[in-house]
Amino acid sequence: MTVLVTGGAGYIGSHMVWSLLDAGERVVVLDSLTTGFRWAVAPEARFYFGDVGDRSVLARIFAENEIDAVVHFAGSAVVPESVANPLAYYDNNTARTRALIAATIDVGIRHFVFSSTAAVYGTQDTSDPVTEAATLRPQSPYGRSKLMSEMMLEDAAAAHDFSYVALRYFNVAGADPLGRAGQSTLGATHLIKVACETALGKRRKVDVFGTDYPTADGTGVRDYIHVSDLVEAHGSALEYLRGGGEPLVLNCGYGEGFSVLQVLDAVRRVSGRDFRVNYAPRRPGDAAQVVADPSLARLKLDWVPTHASLEHIVQSAFDWESYLSRKNSFDEGPEENGRLVVNG
Repeated sequence: MTVLVTGGAGYIGSHMVWSLLDAGERVVVLDSLTTGFRWAVAPEARFYFGDVGDRSVLARIFAENEIDAVVHFAGSAVVPESVANPLAYYDNNTARTRALIAATIDVGIRHFVFSSTAAVYGTQDTSDPVTEAATLRPQSPYGRSKLMSEMMLEDAAAAHDFSYVALRYFNVAGADPLGRAGQSTLGATHLIKVACETALGKRRKVDVFGTDYPTADGTGVRDYIHVSDLVEAHGSALEYLRGGGEPLVLNCGYGEGFSVLQVLDAVRRVSGRDFRVNYAPRRPGDAAQVVADPSLARLKLDWVPTHASLEHIVQSAFDWESYLSRKNSFDEGPEENGRLVVNG
């Protein structure tokens, strides 16, 4: 059988494609290349250009491939952007996910792995790691758009022969240890990527949004997870569903948080370079501290992270950013969708 990976040309999706191929799976990728890159898709995967909400494209994919599972990454994921343009997020993250779920159920595909987010938790009343039973209080349209999709999955599973695992990501960072994939989007807002770019001179400064949070150093605290560990959790979720597993919602994190300033210090250590930091007010929708309790994922999926180190995450991210710098210097390709395409 074959796995459909939506958003498989993007950051996390491209890593998932490589991981599935490494495991001997056949893979089909659907991506609109709005934020992803065609060159980022492993050559062994079958690629379809199109929108995840386009029922005609989905019908063609399902007719031409024996797909038994969908891993759904396609969506928008920038909190401030969602605050400024909420309806676009409800369209891209919620309405189009509904179309994908419906098409999946219509053709009898029973297994669905969903890319959700820790943004569904918002700011909690405790600094303890967040469990899946915590009160859901998303503070941005991004978080609410993902929570709505989780609710649709729950209701669909209750009504149909269909099961899912929704994985609530904490802060994903790093790159493939084999150097095959990494975060490549120009203008990305991920802190570790921004800091690595700044250390390499690609940006003038790193903006720190908020220094008055109720945390040890006043900056926001997040649980950073290596992208390779995250895609391993997806692979375990797929195996769980194929084994007849019931619907699950699970956290994907390490259970340890680092502040913005601690992350910047780690980038300085790894890169051996200093860089300019600009302190700015808080951004709307940002929570003070969000750290996972990942014990349920480890129990249900037998998931054992192997890259749980901030230094390792930062080192892999910096190595990838250095690679992009070399490629952009010596082998630049054409512009595609307003973003530089690296030939390689």
